Amino acid sequence: MASHLLFLALLAVACSCAIASDPSLLQDVCVADKTSPVQVNGFACKDATDVAAEDFYFSGLDKVGNTSNKQGSAVTPVNVAQIPGLNTMGISMVRIDYAPNGMNPPHTHPRATEILTVLEGSLFVGFVTSNPNNELITKALNKGDVFVFPKGLVHFQFNNGTGSAVALAGLSSQNPGVITIANTVFGSKPSIGHNILAKAFKVNKETVDLMQAQF
Repeated sequence: MASHLLFLALLAVACSCAIASDPSLLQDVCVADKTSPVQVNGFACKDATDVAAEDFYFSGLDKVGNTSNKQGSAVTPVNVAQIPGLNTMGISMVRIDYAPNGMNPPHTHPRATEILTVLEGSLFVGFVTSNPNNELITKALNKGDVFVFPKGLVHFQFNNGTGSAVALAGLSSQNPGVITIANTVFGSKPSIGHNILAKAFKVNKETVDLMQAQF
C-alpha cells in the first residue's frame, strides 16, 4: 500500500512539472487555427490538409523598429500570433531596437525564460531575484554577447552606448506574455486605489497621482 501511495505521489509531482510549461507536441505540427471557437491552452490545430509553408514563415526582422517613443525602444515580436506554426512548439523570438539612452523598461515574461544576444551597439542589462533577497544582477554587454533572464523575474535592458543598439532574443514559450511593471501598477484599468499604491510604495497620494497620469 505504501509503495502505491509513493508511486501516486511521484506521478503527481511529475505531472505538475509536465504542465508547468507550454504543451508538448503530440504530432508533427499543430498550426494554430485562430478561427476556431474551441478554447484550449494555446490554439486548436488547423486541419492538416490546409497547412502551408506560410504558416511557418515571417518576414521583417531586418527592419528597424520605431524608437521615437518615451522609452526609446521598439520590440518586434515573432510568436504564435505572427507564425501560427509555432503553436505547441514552446519557442518564440523578438527583435529589440534601442535609441541612444533608450531602454526596454523593467518587465517580466510569466511563461518564458529569455536568452538575448546583442547584434549591434552595447547594452546594460539586469534582473532582480525574488523575495526576500531581491538581488540585482547586472552585466554590460557588447556586440556578440549573450545574457539569460530567468523565467518570471523582473528584468530590463538599457542602451548605454552612444549610438543605436539592436538585440535578438529567444523565449521558451510560443506566447511568453509581457508584464511591464510601471504600466501594470500605475496604468491598470480601473486604477488601483491611491491608498493601496501610496502604502505599497511608501509615498503620498500626490506622487501616486503623478505616476498614474503618465499612463
